[in-house]
Amino acid sequence: ENLTRFGKAIDTAIFVKNAPSYAALGFGGEGFCTFTIASRTGEGLTCASTFTKSRRCVMADSLCIR
Repeated sequence: ENLTRFGKAIDTAIFVKNAPSYAALGFGGEGFCTFTIASRTGEGLTCASTFTKSRRCVMADSLCIR
């Protein structure tokens, strides 16, 4: 899939498809509200229990390209 290849190529911690950017932070999409830490791309969600950064891909509803 093109979006998967693109997400790997840009090497970012948060990649949102078909949703507003704040969906990755738990508003209107999957995820949870938490602090972010700076990375080389300038963002990154952390886990409250371990304060470690993980990569995430959020997709709201369905993807439709016409």
